[in-house]
Amino acid sequence: MQAKETQPRSSLRVEKDGTVAVVTFDRPERMNAFGAEELRTLRRTLGELAQDTSVRAVLLTGSGRAFSAGGDVAIMKEWLERGELPVAFHDLVGEQERCIREIVEMGKPVVAALPGVAAGGGLSMALACDWRIAAPEATLVTAFLQLGGIPDGGLTYLLPHYLGMGGAQELLFGAGKVKADRARELGLVHEVVPSEQLQARGRERAKELSKMPLSAFGWTKRLLLTSFGGTLETQLALERRGMVEAARGRELPEGIRAFVAKRPPKFDALP
Repeated sequence: MQAKETQPRSSLRVEKDGTVAVVTFDRPERMNAFGAEELRTLRRTLGELAQDTSVRAVLLTGSGRAFSAGGDVAIMKEWLERGELPVAFHDLVGEQERCIREIVEMGKPVVAALPGVAAGGGLSMALACDWRIAAPEATLVTAFLQLGGIPDGGLTYLLPHYLGMGGAQELLFGAGKVKADRARELGLVHEVVPSEQLQARGRERAKELSKMPLSAFGWTKRLLLTSFGGTLETQLALERRGMVEAARGRELPEGIRAFVAKRPPKFDALP
């Protein structure tokens, strides 16, 4: 009997839980490290979920004891030995940039559940999400300077905005790692929950956020990002534009009617 050809296991697992899409980095034997191909798969998946009208929120997590260790250093060594390191890094970092953009530009909530280490590009990916929940064992690791590399994935943008310049310098130039409880104190994660509750809490939080008005949520995400780069006048104008668009849509009218009727708004039931 001819043996069946086996397909390589995907590095990414996707499942639907109602209106929540759960996306899991699934290379536990490599602490969910990624190369360019894994990132291409993630980018395509995020793009599809952004357009999927049945999905109102995304939960991003990792299997095993890590969220993601970032770029796969074992693969980097192969690139180095073949003399391909600069070209390969151009591809890798480019794909990572596209994944970050998919997360921050998605007009839907994206929750990160961190069961363990989030290092390098994995840390950048987590910080790009809208809500982060960590197990007590989780550790945030910058990793780049320890390898002689440069922070990427927007980390030099995100860290100063979360921590201020001094805090970013302390993390990048100091020990380079923060445990879950300290990350909670710094605002790098929003919740720390027991390990056995992490995945359930991640899904629960994603479902909570999925009931929010998604148009307004997407606008708020954009406004938070632009707030650091523009003037007060620019931000005021963008806020006014967003509110006028909300007034022309379905969500704000539903919110007003629900408030007056003293009932919860049903944004997720709008056509």
